[in-house]
This record gives sequence, structure tokens and C-alpha cells, in this order.
Amino acid sequence: MSNAASGLPVGRGLLYLIVAGVAWGTAGAAASLVYRASDMGPVALSFWRCAAGLVLLLAARPLRPRARTAVPEPRARRALRAGATGLGLAVFQTAYFAAVSATGLAVATVVTLGAGPVLIALGARLTMGERLGRSGVTAVVGALAGLGVLVLGSGEATVRPWGVLLAVASAAGYSVMTLLTRWWGRDGAADVSGTTVSAFAVTTLILLPFALAEGLVPHTAEPVLLGGMVAYIAAVPTALAYALYFAGASVVRSATVSVVMLLEPVSAAVLAVALLGERLTAATAGGTALMLGSVAGLALAEARGVRVPEKEPVLV
Repeated sequence: MSNAASGLPVGRGLLYLIVAGVAWGTAGAAASLVYRASDMGPVALSFWRCAAGLVLLLAARPLRPRARTAVPEPRARRALRAGATGLGLAVFQTAYFAAVSATGLAVATVVTLGAGPVLIALGARLTMGERLGRSGVTAVVGALAGLGVLVLGSGEATVRPWGVLLAVASAAGYSVMTLLTRWWGRDGAADVSGTTVSAFAVTTLILLPFALAEGLVPHTAEPVLLGGMVAYIAAVPTALAYALYFAGASVVRSATVSVVMLLEPVSAAVLAVALLGERLTAATAGGTALMLGSVAGLALAEARGVRVPEKEPVLV
């Protein structure tokens, strides 16, 4: 089964999203090594992540086959798409880092990643007529329950209202980015590679003044480790992962995208146990199993084309 407009098979789009979600989950472990090796702050790391990722995407673009779109995309729409997607990406990343600082990693992760599928499912229903169906709702509820067990299972969470509001803002940025990618991917006019590059250019410009205020150049006694980790973050969970994400999100239903991307905390938890020496708890194992089951069920339904015919889109 393939998207009629873009020609990318839905199954391949799902595979792209799975790889992107797993890659995103490795960013936290790499970032923790960056923080240990230097005094780099989260906004500066986000800036370098986007700036270096942009350079890598630009370097790789001539190697890609020229994209063939179903219809030419107007220049004004291309600029609007770049600005809106880049702004959504900037809000998503920056508000999440701020939420972690304000209310802790556990609550920020649960609120951001938990609110995302809900906002996206609602937005997709209102703007594109996409319906989850009974099995889809069950999968979303199961995935969110697994997320809560996985992240909050330690019982060390501290809830602060300001941090929760920041996490909701992060979820809103992620939701807008996902919905717009799906919306503009429906007619095949959007160049996915161009979307990724332009979004990163806008995000880099938005983050630059905040990174300058925080401190752009870090102090470190381990420059090789720091450089290697920043390069990895820019290459794998940024340039590669976001390129795959934008491609997959343009052909897969928005709510399905949001649930598949919950593989990020699963990947992070597996890395924490396997590489960072954290203890495997019942909450980690149970939450991971519940989330993987929900993601697998929804992905299989999507790949088989089990969906209700879409209504005419209504986007204001």
C-alpha cells in the first residue's frame, strides 16, 4: 500500500518512523555524556544539534535523487511550510528542555509525549477527517499507559505547574509539526528533503540568540569526547532521524505517527539498562512491553490499510 500522492509505500514510511524513534532515543544518552564532559547548556546543545545537522543535510542533498512531486509547489507555500515547520520544531525542542529544568525529566517526558498523541489525534480528526477507530483508540490508550508506567515507575517524579505548562507547549509544537507535515504531504507537492533542510535552517536561526545568551562555546577538558558526541547527535538522532521522520510523517496517519514515535523513551530505557548500568525494574519491563505491543498493533493496522475513508479536509 502506498500514498497515492507521493508514491512512498506506507510500510516503508512506518519503517522510517520506527528507525527515527529509536534514533531519537539515543540522543538522551549522548547528551548526558556531553553534559558530563563540558558545561554546555541544553539550548546551546540544541542549537549545535540543529546547525550541524543542517550542514550534514545540505552536504548529503546533492547525493539524493531529485525529488519528483505530483504538482509544482508554489513558492509562497514552500516558504510558509518552512517557517511553520521550523517554528514548531524550535518550540518542541526548547520548551521540552525548559520543562525538564522546571519540573524534572520524568514529568516533562510524560506530559510532552503523552499530550502529543492526544493533540495530534484531535487535530487530525478536525482538520483532515482522520479517524483512529476503536482499535486505534485502544492502541493510543495502551501506549500512554505504558509511557506512564515506564517513566513514572520509579516514583521520583515532582510535579510543578510551570513545568507542566512548558511540557504542554512542547507537545503543541510537536503536534503542529506533525500535522502540517501530514497535511502538506497529502497532495505530493511538498519536497520532503527540502522540508527537512528548510525546517532546520529556520530552527537554527530561532535558537541562535538564546544559545548566545546561554553560552555558545563550552569549556571542556575532554574535547575529543565532546566533539564526538555532538557530531553523533547531529548525524544520527538529528539529520538522519528527522529526514526519516518527515518522510514517514507525510504518508502515515498523524495519530499513528505520534504513537510510533513513542519508541523514543523505549529506546532510551533500553540504552540506560544496557549501556549506562541502570537497573532493570518491573516498571521498565512492563511499560516497555505495553508500549511496544501498542505500537506494533497500530503499525500493523496502518500497514494493512485498515482505515475509514477520509472526509474532505477542513483547514483554517
